[in-house]
Amino acid sequence: MQATRKTQAERASRSLTVLVPCWNEEESLPRLFERLDGLRRNETRPIRYSFLFVDDGSKDSSQSLIRAYAATRPYAHYMFLSRNFGKEQAMFAGIEHVNTDGLVIIDADLQDPPELIGQMADLWMQGYEDVYARRRSRQGEKWFKKASSHAYYALLQKIASVEVQQDTGDFRLLDRKCVQALQQLRESERNAKALFSWIGFRKIEFLYDRDVRAAGKTKWGFAKLCRLALDGITSFTTAPLRIATWLGVGVSLASAAYAVAIAVKRLTTGIDVPGYASTMVVMLLLGGIQLLSLGIMGEYIARIFNQTKGRPNYLIEEDDIGTSQSSLPHRVQGAQRISHDAQTQ
Repeated sequence: MQATRKTQAERASRSLTVLVPCWNEEESLPRLFERLDGLRRNETRPIRYSFLFVDDGSKDSSQSLIRAYAATRPYAHYMFLSRNFGKEQAMFAGIEHVNTDGLVIIDADLQDPPELIGQMADLWMQGYEDVYARRRSRQGEKWFKKASSHAYYALLQKIASVEVQQDTGDFRLLDRKCVQALQQLRESERNAKALFSWIGFRKIEFLYDRDVRAAGKTKWGFAKLCRLALDGITSFTTAPLRIATWLGVGVSLASAAYAVAIAVKRLTTGIDVPGYASTMVVMLLLGGIQLLSLGIMGEYIARIFNQTKGRPNYLIEEDDIGTSQSSLPHRVQGAQRISHDAQTQ
């Protein structure tokens, strides 16, 4: 009879996986473990938590710390990738191996407070399927990063074919519907923010104040951020290709008008139009536009090339998710997807 009541209680609750992509986070992980344990211990809602750590080829002691943490907690699991594939791929490696009622994605640096997950879960239980955390303030970030981020999202909002959530990261709670939709996507070049927007579903904004990094240094330098921004633009829209086309049309029309003006002046005045300097400027301008257009086309062609190679998006070197109580033998993107139901509290 007691077992029956336990089963009924489990069915009345919801299982929620907290997915943590990691890369060289040995300084932050001990504090993260403590706060995640506190989240689970202090939870009063009918939620069964499990934690999944995806290590993206760390060179420090992150894997040892995660392995030791999971060894003493049946609700904690890990997946170690064979090398550094990038945060987006590490994140989707976790997404493709989750089959719980909901999923929370959170960084290991503790800039996104784990204690807010319960409040996000309240909105989830009200029926929202994508509770995305929007940054009300960003402590510890320089003005240039804030300004460039704002400009980037403003640009995306103008050119994207889907609605873009402003000033958001990967910190969000996704319902099983959203997770299953993401598991169906087959892109090799993935941009999580673009795909979160593309899948749709019932979304709601959750405002919060972002903390400073708990320890260590950020892994996102200027070059990486530029690459991520470019990936986001090419993932969201083909507008750059259209802009290049219309730019070419505009320059062609301007060149034709200028040629007509020169011919008219020569015929009406009999004076040649001097302009070695202006000719060079026009040639350099046209050359720059051509190279820019080729670069834009090259970005899209590179995405096609990477897609056609057919390589797996990541390789798993070690994991312990097969030790969970139940499994679902289903292959996603060449890797086995395993259900790891959370343990009851």
